[in-house]
Amino acid sequence: MILTNMLDSTLNHIRRIIPARLFSSLQRPYHLALSLSAAILYGFPSKDIKVVAVTGTKGKSSTVEIVNAILEEAGYQTALSNTIRFKIGDRSEPNLHKMSMPGRFFMQRFIQRAVLAGCQYIVIEMTSQGALFFRHKHIDIDTLIFTNLSPEHIEAHGSYENYVASKLSIAAALADSSKPNKTLIVNADDKEGERFMACQADRKITYSVHDVEPYAVKKEGLEFRLANRQMRSPLSGLFNLYNIVAAVTCAESEGVSIDKIAAALERFGDIPGRVEKVEAGQDFTVIVDYAHTADSLEKLYKVFRPDPDDSRSGEYRMIGVLGGTGGGRDTSKRAIMGALADRYCDEVILTDEDPYDEDPNKIVADVATGVTSKLPSVIMDRRAAISTALRLAKKGDIILITGKGTDPYIMGPNGTKTSWSDSAVAREEIAKLHA
Repeated sequence: MILTNMLDSTLNHIRRIIPARLFSSLQRPYHLALSLSAAILYGFPSKDIKVVAVTGTKGKSSTVEIVNAILEEAGYQTALSNTIRFKIGDRSEPNLHKMSMPGRFFMQRFIQRAVLAGCQYIVIEMTSQGALFFRHKHIDIDTLIFTNLSPEHIEAHGSYENYVASKLSIAAALADSSKPNKTLIVNADDKEGERFMACQADRKITYSVHDVEPYAVKKEGLEFRLANRQMRSPLSGLFNLYNIVAAVTCAESEGVSIDKIAAALERFGDIPGRVEKVEAGQDFTVIVDYAHTADSLEKLYKVFRPDPDDSRSGEYRMIGVLGGTGGGRDTSKRAIMGALADRYCDEVILTDEDPYDEDPNKIVADVATGVTSKLPSVIMDRRAAISTALRLAKKGDIILITGKGTDPYIMGPNGTKTSWSDSAVAREEIAKLHA
């Protein structure tokens, strides 16, 4: 970490004293050199452990967690790295980096630690932004899972095609891996699946939710059929069914038995920050979720209200607490997210999220333009917004707190950050109701 900070400081100094075009031309060799240096320093550790990488727009962290749970059930010692946490064997710590895939020296050292701890597998979330800085380079991948692809991080990549190219560079890293029997697992239901299937691998396997029909998506969990047996999972949402099928396909490719897979899925419960249920003795449901795009927000809302126009939806109220995602990012989705909250939720509370250097009031005002059938409550203090939602809730109601998931900070101007946890704050505020 000290070395990385020194290098970043040096890079920032160079940025200030040389022309922007020259600086841009130097970035690629600089980052490639760092990737190679990190791998050399830690002895190319990925050669000594099976590496399962997961990439895509949505579902990466959840798929990593499910793959890990199945491998653990099968008796393997595992490590994992994702947006939520870092784990080696039985030791786990939250990811406080505000990066799904931290820097090259961190990643290579983390893999080395997993090898030294005797882990047989490491499951890694690999992102397009990580690939932009070559954080995936010199990590020899055995298996790559592609979940799905939709427009995101366009401000970082410049265009959707550049974003796709960054994801495909991770598939190219699989092709370049020194490992034998390189395996590519692709979501056949996704519109970009064919582009990934065109990449090189020794084995190419597709998966689809049609593989587990008939299936039922319920608020209380999932039911589906696999290998002629009925399966159940406490996870909710069609998106989680996709994540499960991806993980199961990976496990089967590694020779894990259907009995071990079934046991793992039935036992595996909440994923922190992903349709996470906050249980603190209340008689209503509180959900914390990372949903920070229009697509993911609607998929979450549909878990609890599949058809907002159905008259039976009035059996309980949905209360949405949301912001406009990070400041300085895709502004076009803000009104869309407001419109979704307007359509699915009975009460809409708009609040601060991660404004960075943008005016948080402007962000929330952008979201509010989509709320047209009801008057949203604007409560900029996020704790107060959550507290208000809890006080509004009656028995049987559902509160959906979205946008941050397990994000450990609220990011403010000039790099400032405030420690934060939606789930912890919700528990604290519920305790006040019971006091």
